[in-house]
Formats: sequence, C-alpha cells, structure tokens
Amino acid sequence: MEKERRKRVVIAGGGITGLSAAYYVDQLCRAHDVAVDIVLVEKSDRFGGHVHTGKRDGFVIERGPDSFLARKTSIIELMQELGMENEIVGTRPGVSHSYIAYRNQLHPIPDGFMLGVPTKWKPFITTKLLSVRGKVRAAADLVLPRKPGAEDESLGQLLRRRLGDEVLEQIAEPLLAGIYAGNADGLSVQATFPMLQETEQKHRSLIVGMLGVSKSRSPKQQATRSPGTANTAKKSMFLSARGGLEEVVNHLEKALTSRALMIKNTEISGVVQEENSYVVHLENGTTLHADAMVIATPAHVAARLLPHERIANLLRSIPYASVMNVVLAYREQDEGISLNASGFVVPRKEERTVTACTWTSSKWEHTAPKGHILLRAYVGKYGRDHTNQQLSDDELISNVRRELQEMMGISAQPIFTEVNRLPLSMPQYQVGHLERIGELEAMLENLMPGVYLGGGGYRGIGVPDCISQGKDMAKKVLSRLMDGRM
Repeated sequence: MEKERRKRVVIAGGGITGLSAAYYVDQLCRAHDVAVDIVLVEKSDRFGGHVHTGKRDGFVIERGPDSFLARKTSIIELMQELGMENEIVGTRPGVSHSYIAYRNQLHPIPDGFMLGVPTKWKPFITTKLLSVRGKVRAAADLVLPRKPGAEDESLGQLLRRRLGDEVLEQIAEPLLAGIYAGNADGLSVQATFPMLQETEQKHRSLIVGMLGVSKSRSPKQQATRSPGTANTAKKSMFLSARGGLEEVVNHLEKALTSRALMIKNTEISGVVQEENSYVVHLENGTTLHADAMVIATPAHVAARLLPHERIANLLRSIPYASVMNVVLAYREQDEGISLNASGFVVPRKEERTVTACTWTSSKWEHTAPKGHILLRAYVGKYGRDHTNQQLSDDELISNVRRELQEMMGISAQPIFTEVNRLPLSMPQYQVGHLERIGELEAMLENLMPGVYLGGGGYRGIGVPDCISQGKDMAKKVLSRLMDGRM
C-alpha cells in the first residue's frame, strides 16, 4: 500500500539538463520528505548528451562543450555539491587573447572589444580588421539616436544600425554569433545578448554604455566573481573540469544510481494524458505512469512526444544547426606559429570550412601531455551546414588541414585526428524566441500541467544554463507533488 502512494517523475532525455533535473528532484524531495520514484529515460547508450570527453595517450578531448563561463555559477554550485570543487580548473595564466582570421592572416582581436563593441580607442583605431570608412561608421554610434521601443530584433540588425556592417561582419559576428553557430541577422538579440539592447535603451550609445561597464570592472571585482572555486581558477573567465566536463556527468550518474531508475538504449514513443497524470509509452512496449514529467530533449524530439498539435507546432518552429569539430594532435615542434593564445574565429564572409579553432592545449593545461599540442577546429553554421555534413571524415579532415596550413602555417602530419559530428545540435534563437517560449510554457501549463520543458532549445545553450533549467524544473516538480489537489 505504501508503494501505491509514492509519486513518480519520468524524465525524458539523459543529457546534462535531464541529469540535473533528476538530481535536484531527488535532493528537493528528500529535503521535503516527499516519497518519489524517479525514472530517467535515455535513447542512446550513454548519459551526458553533448557533454562527452574522450581520453587518448594522455590527451583529454572534449567532443562537445569544453568549458563554461565562471560568472554562471549554477555548475560551480553543482560541482561543489558533488565533491568536485578541487577539480575546477581555469585557463592557463596569460592566455587571454585570440585572433580573427581575415584574408589568410590572423589578426589580434582589438583589446577592449566587449560584445563586439569597442571600448578602447587606440586598439580600435590601429586594427587592420576595419577600413578607415568602417571605423568612422562605427564611431557614428556616439551620435546616433536610440531606437524607440524595446521590441525584439536581430543581433545583426542592432549592430549594423549602431556600428555598421564592417564591425558586425568582421569582428562581432564571428565572436558572438559563432557561439550559436548561427547567422547574426537571424538571431534574437533578446534571447542571446540582451545587454546590447539594454545598453542602447539606457545609454543611447553602445560605446558609451560599454565604456561604463568596462571601467566598473576593477581587477579586484574580476578576481572574486567566482567565490568558492579553487584558488587557481578564481581569476579565469572560463572554467572546466580537470578530467574533462564528462566528469560532472559521471558524478551525477553515480549520485543517482541508487536513487533513480536509469534507463539507457530506450526511446519514448509517446505521452498520453490521463486526467491529472500521464502514461509514458516506451518503444520496447513498457508503459510508465507519471505524476509529473520533465522533457529534456531537443525541441523537435519533444514535438514528437507530446499529443497537442499546437504545442508540437511551436516546438517544431525552433530550428537547429548541425555542427562538427575536428580534433588534431601534434608535437610542439610541428607548430607553424606561436600558439600563445586561445585560438581564432573566422568571419562568415571568408567562406571557409573552418568557423573557429581552439588552441586547446594552449588554453587548458590538462588537455595534452608535455611536448604536444591539441587543436579543435569547428565546422558548420546554420544555413551552411548541409554541404559539410555530406563530406566523409577523410574529406573533412583534408579541408580542415588545408585551411589550418593557410591560416596557421601548420603543415605536419597530425599524430591523430578525430571527427565528432553533432547533427541538429545547435538551437537557433530566432527573433521573437523568448515570446514563443513564453507562449509555449503558458500553453503547457494550461493543456498539460505537470509537464516541463528544458534544455538548450529554450532558455540558454551553455552547460550552466541547462543545469539552471534542470534545477528550476525540479522546483516546479516538487511544488506539483506537494500540491494538495494531486
């Protein structure tokens, strides 16, 4: 009889969002003395989703995300809870600059650019990335009026209007839109970099507003913005885990093993609503009763699971880009140029296969054995991903090596290479995205109470964003389970 009174939560998707949701549902329910059975269903043969670390001959290879912003503390708090505080590492001291590949040359990103906006005059005036005309056009931001109203617009539209085409196409887009593997002219500024719109509304000029932000960030403030992290990581803007980010996944899986039913190699075929609960159908014929559900899958997968067509249509309206990365290992004597930087990005107008390249071993000390270097080249952007997806691994590696030789001068045969394909992995936050997500959440609350959506397709693509969403959904699950109307 006691078992019949227990509530059950089913979580679809065992990526970092689903794992975090399961972990926090367990933690919160135990803290509030709520008896619950947690079932996590993952269709692949491993948990973690895109968070996937490989190890080979002393190299630590991130096949998905390789780091997180130190200011987004949800992952730091989680790692501390999991006993991983001493595993948090920062980038190598002194390796803070990077390059933009322009006309077969690597140009330093001008010092002082914040979100693509110049805040220091000398580096801006002397950079070869912009013509004199482009610099004059960018300086017009100082006198242009602000746009009335605060409706959403594209990142590209805002930056073109304030700073001109050159700043957008040759500096801002490769830095900002590259994070989303997207086109700046299609990305929602409110969903990606809302600070830009807020700065225009508050200060009129982006340059004036960003100058104020730059001056307010004293070295002392920067050094202490990540309290609780290991001393070696406190001054780093980006952080990672010493053994790779998949160590976070491994610790979550270990914490959940005795607390939840963890099912791999199994796909959910559909969800049926029954009064105030749900029946979850698995492709192996099993059915699960659920008092609450977390759907932590890509939006297009969630659209296939949920029975309401209006909800499914909204989910299908969120497009995804397919991307790849090519990992290359070399000996230090093979490098064509000094690699004392974090890497480079490539403007879309350069029409290259490689969209960016992280000099991984320069950035992260733990990623390569002494005397060796590790590079990771990124391939694929929204609207331009189909052609590259058709290439074989050998063709892709050949194209990447040719471009790295042209831009970096590295021509040696790699010790090894690895191609990681991530199909439909990068959600595109198009103009109006947050409004559509709000509509989607309201529709779910009305039509399917107790079903919650989270993951990279909704409110942030980074690992910390996904962890935050997992925790937020867990709080909603707890509230539902404790609701006396259940």
